[in-house]
Amino acid sequence: MYGSKMKSEETDHLFEAILSLKDLEECYRFFDDLCTFSEIQAMTQRLQVAEMLEAGNTFSQISKEIGVSSATITRVNKCISYGADGYKIVLKRMKEKHAHE
Repeated sequence: MYGSKMKSEETDHLFEAILSLKDLEECYRFFDDLCTFSEIQAMTQRLQVAEMLEAGNTFSQISKEIGVSSATITRVNKCISYGADGYKIVLKRMKEKHAHE
């Protein structure tokens, strides 16, 4: 089992709440209440950066297309290379899902 540095009962409770969501509409409703627009936008951009890095795009291509700083791209790249494999898990599953649609 993965030992996250943010592991706590409270965080478990949050993640269980997220896992209880059944569809995109429920996700929009919950995250509209939970997060600011800027927080959602930042997470959305990080996922886009991860997708583009995995597709072989350069930092300058990513920065130009998404409009994020090189610091954000570097952080995402570091997570992909040395992190907890969260991006890799999600990107693989999303790729598999879209391949079956």
